[in-house]
Amino acid sequence: MYEKTYPNKRFKLTLQFLKKHISTSETILDLGVRNPFSEIMISEGYTVENTKGEDLDEDHSTIENSSADVITAFEIFEHLLSPYEVLKSIKSKKLVISVPLRLWFASAYRSKTDKWDRHYHEFEDWQLDWLLEKTGWKIIDRQQWTNPVKKFGIRPFLRRFTNRYYIIYAERISE
Repeated sequence: MYEKTYPNKRFKLTLQFLKKHISTSETILDLGVRNPFSEIMISEGYTVENTKGEDLDEDHSTIENSSADVITAFEIFEHLLSPYEVLKSIKSKKLVISVPLRLWFASAYRSKTDKWDRHYHEFEDWQLDWLLEKTGWKIIDRQQWTNPVKKFGIRPFLRRFTNRYYIIYAERISE
């Protein structure tokens, strides 16, 4: 996935945000298969388990059976048809989630060769906020950042100052 580009800025800012809210003594279930950021979390002292590649729209069993203190979902929810159902199935009290934001000057991402590498949702920040609110989460902190690229053109220019990523720390509202 990162053969040509490695998201150094995104990983650095995501790790800073994670460290701000989550202690290394807390266990993490990271939605999605093990990936370079899972390895970064482990190298920073976090105890991380990943889902195994199951279709999270269809199978919530790993989430429902998890005893992890925290659920993380970095760049996952845009791929799901029903993130509402996944968020409702989480038993943990803490959630750290990031999504790429919808860009008005770019269409939704879709790989032509990998059916899993497609965005069903291109979120605006208010949409993710509303989704979390409707599924019983209170947003404690949020951050956005840009993703400039080293290319020439109108879209690369716009990426220099248009926020591309949105990260949230939320806690489950007591029922």
